[in-house]
Amino acid sequence: MPSLPTSYNSLPWKQIKTTHHPSSSSTPTPIIVLTLYRPNNHNAFTGTMMEELVEAYDLFNKDDRVKCIVFTGHGRIFCAGADLDIGFKGGEERINEHRDGGGRVALAIARSLKPTIGALQGSAVGIGITMTLPMNIRLAHSSAKIGFVFSRRGLVMEACSSFYLPRLIGHSRAMQAVTTGATYRADDKVWDGLFAETLERAEDVLPRALKIAEDVVGNTSVVSTYLMKEMMFRDMGSAEGTHLLDSRILYELFSSADNKEGVQSFMQKRPAKFTGAMGNTSVSAYPWWTPIDIGTVAKQEKTKSKL
Repeated sequence: MPSLPTSYNSLPWKQIKTTHHPSSSSTPTPIIVLTLYRPNNHNAFTGTMMEELVEAYDLFNKDDRVKCIVFTGHGRIFCAGADLDIGFKGGEERINEHRDGGGRVALAIARSLKPTIGALQGSAVGIGITMTLPMNIRLAHSSAKIGFVFSRRGLVMEACSSFYLPRLIGHSRAMQAVTTGATYRADDKVWDGLFAETLERAEDVLPRALKIAEDVVGNTSVVSTYLMKEMMFRDMGSAEGTHLLDSRILYELFSSADNKEGVQSFMQKRPAKFTGAMGNTSVSAYPWWTPIDIGTVAKQEKTKSKL
């Protein structure tokens, strides 16, 4: 396992930034602010940005010092979508071997063992909005333009958004958003359920997200939050099946350090000091789904398949 950073403030990213909260801390803090950073390109998405985001989330998962990520963009635009100056390329690999870059980012966020709070201080279209769907909480500037513009580019939804969007806002509103391909204000009714809050001033979005993150870090178990997120998105398909899963996980967590600390801190009327992580908490039912290998075909296998 690669060594963990002594500071997230000084990592040599090219198109994102990671900073401590507060930024003055010289050592990693429970809250890390991740910022999309392409100041001359409205934070448009590229292959480099994709690789850095996936790498950053891999670090967060391995680092028990990190408890929550606040995800925002530099400047007045959160993310303008894919960088159209670079464009889209096909035909460079076998169709069944291609892995959508937006999907790789969305799944990295979905797999995160720590909650992510999206702070959309400005407009987000295409991958700019689809990458936020697996986040735990999203906040936005009320007048930010939000658009699933794929039908206007001759494309289809990416970044696993056809899975997440209807679950978050319902099929009817999701169909309106993708059929029109239009941009709507963040506070438009079409996005009901997508944003936990919309704020009137762009400069208030990040501070509000940080305040929520401070409450989350100070009062909740990352193990509980992660398992509940997975329980909702990876349900058992019926009330009875879910009851069996609930029962098994609850019973094991009754013996966990975080459950004991949660009860004791409440009884003693003091802040909780949760120390649990998925790596030190026994949950034998996890994972209760069959993991899907999304890796590409190995080079030697491709060679053999041609013979």
